[in-house]
Order: sequence, then C-alpha cells, then structure tokens
Amino acid sequence: MKLDFDLSTYLEKIKKSSSYFSTFINKDSLAVGVLVLQPGEEDTQTPHTSDEVYYVISGNGFLKIKNKDYPVSKDKLFFVAKDVEHFFHSNTKELKVLYFFGGPDS
Repeated sequence: MKLDFDLSTYLEKIKKSSSYFSTFINKDSLAVGVLVLQPGEEDTQTPHTSDEVYYVISGNGFLKIKNKDYPVSKDKLFFVAKDVEHFFHSNTKELKVLYFFGGPDS
C-alpha cells in the first residue's frame, strides 16, 4: 500500500484530463484528493454520503454550504456534513483545494 504522496503528480494529472479533481486515496474509511478550479470553471459536485473537510492550498472565491457563502482563501479549512449541498464558486484566481472524506469517494 502506498504511504507517501506528491501532490504535484495529481495536479499534473488534472491538467492533462477533463476532470477538475483527482482522488488519490480511496479506502472504506477515508478518501483524499485535490481539486483545481480555474476562474469561471463550474464546480459540479453533488452532496456526498460522508462528512468532508476541505483545506485551501491557494486561490480565492467562495464555498457555498447550504444557502451561505463562506470566503475562501489560502490556509482556510471547512467542514461539510454528509448530504449537505455545497460547491465552490466565484474564484478569480486558480483555486487548489485538498479534500478529505470520512469514507470512500463514491
């Protein structure tokens, strides 16, 4: 089982694909990945079946959780409960976010 990860590998993978995210750990109890949104790019995620934590690596914009917008900036951390509607939006810079699911990414 792989125990060390280089984020630059997964950021490159995103650049070369049509997806804006890459999950690189996907176990029954934990999933971890990175997402990259360019300005104007839509975050199309839907509510998840596990609790989730987001750590903002860089960028700006907002994270809408339910009906409230939370400002996004470097080094901010957000918790989103399972089955809660949420998405990133309105970033004017490239947004890079590390995400953690309390279960598998399905």
